[in-house]
Amino acid sequence: MKIKDSEILIIPGLGNASAFHWQSRWQDKMSTARRVEQDDWDSPNMQAWTDRLVEAVEAAEKPAILVAHSVGVLTVAHAAPRLDASRIAGAFLVGASDWERDSLAERFPNHGFAPAPRKPLGFKGLMLASSNDETCTIDKAEHWARDWDVRFGDAGEAGHFTEESGHGPWPEGLMAFAKFTQSL
Repeated sequence: MKIKDSEILIIPGLGNASAFHWQSRWQDKMSTARRVEQDDWDSPNMQAWTDRLVEAVEAAEKPAILVAHSVGVLTVAHAAPRLDASRIAGAFLVGASDWERDSLAERFPNHGFAPAPRKPLGFKGLMLASSNDETCTIDKAEHWARDWDVRFGDAGEAGHFTEESGHGPWPEGLMAFAKFTQSL
């Protein structure tokens, strides 16, 4: 599938994606990309965030390609049963954040992202994970990829795929995304 024939839905994580984050840079460069906006980027709430994603997919005029990062990945997984899979070309899932961790339950009580869904998403996907991501172990990310029936990619020591870990422009990610879209 060509990017111009799809609607790219950018689904950032906690705090939104800064102007220097790869998701923002990609959005600026892809004419069919738009961000799934949230009312509160600093206090993620599963119900509110999945509602916004469902609305965005329903409003898409072309097949949607979901580009999610961090808790945005869990937003996709939680929204999947409510999404019309025929409207989704695929999901590019990067650096999932593990909201089953006790520290997040304490910091964000009643966030709703835990436990993570354990059923197939119902559409094609690729999950990229890092061996030194402090927000989710690579083993857990690989397990979720199996549960969700999406392909898994080990990105090596890539941190949490943020500008702090050297993933501002992230050309390797863009190449992986292009290869993924060609497989759709």
